[in-house]
Formats: sequence, C-alpha cells, structure tokens
Amino acid sequence: LAPWVPVVGLEIHAQISSNSKLFSGSQVQFAAPPNSLVSFFDASLPGTLPVLNKRCVEAAVMTGLALNCSINKKSLFDRKHYFYADLPAGYQITQQRVPIAVNGSLSYSLCIDNKMSQMVTKTVRIKQIQLEQDSGKSLHDDTRSQTLVDLNRAGVGLMEVVMEPDMCCGEEAAAAVRELQLILQTLGSSQAVMAEGQLRVDANVSVHLPGEPYGVRTEVKNINSIRFLAKAVDYEIQRQIEELENGGTILNETRAFDSKLGCTIPMRDKEGKQDYRFMPEPNLPPLILYDAKSLPANMNHQQVINIDWIHERLPDLPSVKREKLVEQYGILPEHSFTLLNEDGLAEFFENVVKKTQMKPKKVIGWILQDLLGYLKQHSLSVKESPVSSFVMADLLNLLENKEISSTAAKQVLAELWKGEGKTPLEIVKEQKLQLLQDQKELEQICQAVIDERENE
Repeated sequence: LAPWVPVVGLEIHAQISSNSKLFSGSQVQFAAPPNSLVSFFDASLPGTLPVLNKRCVEAAVMTGLALNCSINKKSLFDRKHYFYADLPAGYQITQQRVPIAVNGSLSYSLCIDNKMSQMVTKTVRIKQIQLEQDSGKSLHDDTRSQTLVDLNRAGVGLMEVVMEPDMCCGEEAAAAVRELQLILQTLGSSQAVMAEGQLRVDANVSVHLPGEPYGVRTEVKNINSIRFLAKAVDYEIQRQIEELENGGTILNETRAFDSKLGCTIPMRDKEGKQDYRFMPEPNLPPLILYDAKSLPANMNHQQVINIDWIHERLPDLPSVKREKLVEQYGILPEHSFTLLNEDGLAEFFENVVKKTQMKPKKVIGWILQDLLGYLKQHSLSVKESPVSSFVMADLLNLLENKEISSTAAKQVLAELWKGEGKTPLEIVKEQKLQLLQDQKELEQICQAVIDERENE
C-alpha cells in the first residue's frame, strides 16, 4: 500500500430487539408473509400519528452507555425527505440535529499476521448513535418487469452507530463490527443477526498520501457479512490506489459489493449532493431523559427513562467476560476470544468445567479442537451439538480418572457424535465387551491353528 494511507469509517444500522416497531404497535417478525405486519401509520395513511416505543429508547441508551457515549438528556427527531417506493410517507423519521448519544468509543482486538497469540487492542471513536425507522423492502421481479413492495420492515426501530474514520483496512473494520455485534447481543439491545438484515454496514473508504488531506471517499452500501466487509474494504482500497497511480480520479459515489465476483461495483454517483430537506418532526416532542439527580419527585417512574437505572443494570461486556475467563480458569487470552466469538461456546465450556475434575487448561483443548472442530466441519452451532456439556464432562471424567486413554476418549467421542443417546460409560463398556469378544475369537482361531498343526 505504500506510500498511500487508507482511511475507513463505518455507519452501522442495528435493528433494535423489540416486539413492536419504533412508532407503531405493529409486530416485528422476520420472514412473515409480505405486508402482514403493517399498521395504518406504517402505510402512512392520512391522520395517523407516531407514538414512540419506550423499549427502543431504553435499548439505545443502554447501547450508548456500553460504548462510553454521553447520553443527551434532550434529543430531537427530524424528517429526512427522499422519495422511494418502499418509503410511503416520502420521509424517514431520524435524529439529525441532536441524537440520543454522542462521543463514545469502542475498543477491539485483532491478530498480528493472523497469529492468535499476538493480539493488539485498538480503539475507534463513536461519533453518535441515533434512533430512526427502517424503510420497507423492494422486491424486483425481472421476469415480469415489475417491482413489488413489502412494508413489514417499514417502521422497525434502528440504531445507527456512526464511527469516525479511525480504521485503515478491512481486518480492522471487521474486528470492530464483530466486537460491536457481541456487545449488542450481550446487552440484548439487538440480536444483530447479519443474515436476517439485523446488522447492516456501510463503509466509507478513501486513500491519500502522507501529509495531504483525506482523499475523495466512496461509500460501499449494505454489507451483510463480516467476512464480506473485510473483503469489500480491502478491495476498495486497492482499487482506489490503482486508479490514482494510473492517473485517474476517484468519484464520490455509492458502490455495492458483489460477493461472487469479490469486487465493488458502482450504484450511483454522489457528486450532486442530495438535498434531504431535513426539518423538525412536528408530531414528536423532544425526547427527555433523566438521571437520579434530575428525576422529579412526583414523576411516575414507569413513564420516564432513568439513565442511571439503566447504567446500574448493564451486564458484563465481552471485554470483561474475557478477562474473567482468563483470570478464573487460567486459559490463554486468545482462547477467551474464541470462546466468546462462538455463540454459546463460553457457557458450554463453563458447564463442562463445573462438572468435571479435569483442569480447565486441559478442558479448553477438547472444547476448541475436538468439539468446535466437529461443529465447524458439519456447519453446526453450539446449540445444535449432538454432544451436550453434561456428556462431554462425563467423558472427560473417565479420561481424568484413567479409566480410558486419550485415544479411547477420541473414539468414544466419535461414537457420541452419532447422537444415539448413549452415555460415554455405556460406549466404553460396549467397546470393552467388543474387545473381549474379539480377543476370545482370536484366541479360538490361534488354538484351532495349533490343534491343526499338532494333528499333522
């Protein structure tokens, strides 16, 4: 890349975990029949008014606190105007002027030269977190030359997390998003399942020479995979460098990442900046939040949001969980990252440790190499494992008590993967019985040979 300096900033839309939408009582459900979850307000029928969902506000405050943001006690809603088929009102309700949270930070770790044992911690600044409503979904039917619109997603609550351009490559961007995803899932503020569109990433990428101003940036829209994010950012950096070195210019444009081709492709140019005609949302008053000091004595606690109350109930974040795993069980730091990166694996490991006499340092090897290796080989999640934590603990106890060898334990585990409901001890007894039968048959064969030779 020398002598070029890449610059990467991210805008991340996270769908808030809520039973209903941001401004209406319509249910939120993935893959529901088209247009089956649409209220009058979602369809923008005349005379309908927005009613703010308290759960969505609490989720945004919780996320802001977890990302070290300052929470604005007074935030405002705005209308962002643009016209598209899946936006019935012709505008989106968002927070342009005064968002709910500002000036935060996110620390993340990444490997040096792909070596898990060599990790470095970096920090990206969070510019703001804002509440806004999602748009609907356009389905293009090329065969019939028509576009169909599904408004189930219209009005679903989103948190937009805007990161400053503090990153320089796809690996950093991917690590930061993965850490944010873990934080959101730990908080329960978003399920953040990228395959279901609950976490969508826009990457702003530019390159410049050292000492010069930032170059013209391009925006790669709607990346729905962490692996694709890393590839899209690295491709776009390389594309811009090659373009500039060949005497070309970088256009201020929106691009998409084609995962099959492994490259970004132009969508539309942004040279003429779109005028969204932002204006205050007239149907929503300012959003007022309180802390313990500012909460009025006569206020109904059920009708207000107390920042301090939410702060006191924050769960341990992934970084704290990793430290506790290392400190409590004596495992390597890189192992703690693997345990948390796989959904449910840390709980599986701790359940095994509680029920086995084997030391955690030995347990971790069986969990990461044998269990996780099998699950990845068969594309299974931890919850889908045919071997439960109880069964794994039983097996490791047999090994620790020297009732079976390590080789035999692996053979037993191979039988357990079949999911026939047998316990490790039952399999061991079957194997021993089979071994005795094989030995007896061998002895009979040997004796028969001896008898035959003696007769000769």
